[in-house]
Amino acid sequence: MQDPADFAAVMACEEDNLASKMSNWYLDVPDLPHHDARSDNSSSPDSLLEIVILALEYKEQGRWDEAEKLLVQVVEARKTKLGVTHSDTLMSMAHLASTYRDQGRLDEAEKLQVQVIEVYKTKLGVDHPSTLTSMANLASTYRNQGRLDEAEKLEVQVMEVRKTKLGVDHRNTLTSMDNLASTYRRQGRLDEAEKLEVQIIEARKSKLGVNHPDTLMSMAHLASTYRDQGRLDEAEKLQVQVIEVYKTKLGVNHPDTLTSMAYLVLTYWNQGRWDEAEKLQVQIIEARKTKLGVDHPSTLASMANLASTYRNQGRLDEAEKLLVQVIEVYKTKLGVDHPSTLTSMGNLSWIYHDQGRWDEAEKLQVQLVEAYKTKLGVDHPDTLTSMDNLASTYRNLGRRDEAEKLEVQVMEVRKTKLGVDHRNTLTSMGNLASTYRNLGRRDEAEKLGVQVTEAYKTKLGEAEQQQSRPQNRLVTIMTWTCVCLNKSPISVTPPLTY
Repeated sequence: MQDPADFAAVMACEEDNLASKMSNWYLDVPDLPHHDARSDNSSSPDSLLEIVILALEYKEQGRWDEAEKLLVQVVEARKTKLGVTHSDTLMSMAHLASTYRDQGRLDEAEKLQVQVIEVYKTKLGVDHPSTLTSMANLASTYRNQGRLDEAEKLEVQVMEVRKTKLGVDHRNTLTSMDNLASTYRRQGRLDEAEKLEVQIIEARKSKLGVNHPDTLMSMAHLASTYRDQGRLDEAEKLQVQVIEVYKTKLGVNHPDTLTSMAYLVLTYWNQGRWDEAEKLQVQIIEARKTKLGVDHPSTLASMANLASTYRNQGRLDEAEKLLVQVIEVYKTKLGVDHPSTLTSMGNLSWIYHDQGRWDEAEKLQVQLVEAYKTKLGVDHPDTLTSMDNLASTYRNLGRRDEAEKLEVQVMEVRKTKLGVDHRNTLTSMGNLASTYRNLGRRDEAEKLGVQVTEAYKTKLGEAEQQQSRPQNRLVTIMTWTCVCLNKSPISVTPPLTY
């Protein structure tokens, strides 16, 4: 549930998932004979390793609660037998932290990751590969918590050490650069993200070839940056190229192929090509149902995205029916406070909004604001977006003073955290200007409106000086038009990648 200015920030979730797959812990182990984890010998090293492998399989399947239960068992056993500072114990803790992050339990993930980092720093030093990997994982958690400056600081540190120790073209260095580019995208620093991504692609093409999975992933990230910059034709061209390679090398139903198709759907959304988006989404859903099952998080995310397409096609009853189905499964499998559940509930509130069911929309949005405040804090981007959306509902209910109060709060936080010229901040200012107009405070509305317009002109001018990008002007004008006309935002559930 995002307004136009928050669209790119939400879409970054899928890129974050891909980047974290490259930086997260993994086990490279031989096939082992089946062993019953409940046997009396379940605390032996081989048995614990088998339990970890099973837990990682559960993670791949989206069965995070089962994975957590197994990993807690392994962590406790290894602490007892090996000690908290043993490398196997630390790796188990890192896996458990990653599972917490999948479950949306970010504070618990952070606490465990900090503990792992401190031990590694003490035992191995700050420049050791294991220390750097654990720091990269903590940066990913910071990014999910909306603590982008802290994420950036850690990522720059990791990247610089890897450049010095491994070289600029080493795979781990390039992964660090990719993670930093993802943070830049979330910060709205799209030109910096693009510059890094182009550098990564060239290095990977040279070392690995154009068809290597790492190269293709980098091209997908660059395409996402192009999309956020409004360079939709360039984004589409790159995404189609990636899809064709994946289809040829991996097959049409491979998870990486399906994820790249989900990226293309996002570009179609930005282009208003809803029918083409729908056709692609139905194909993705059917493939994921067959391969992963109807209740897998990736399948559910695809269904939620299709509901967003239905909504933008004006097929509100179909959108509502599909989204309610998704939400019920999310609640059962992930819990009511999981980020995916909350995002889908937010999208449902906007369907109610479009149907004129204001009281139901308000009830859902109040619940979301409280949940986000509790889980993520009042300054988190998702919390701010939920507050902005509730303010929009207040406006439509004629409760303009309440709308103003929320909008001022959102705007001030965004100015502090993102800067006055960030597009999310500018959208907040535009929304507040609209409320001022409705309250008859035309001078204040005009002042804010002029400020927003000049900021957009400056941003457009900078982009056009670098290269001609007519799409940028269109995207900016569309965004400002949505603000001025108080249209409901594009609703999005980010595709999930496992």
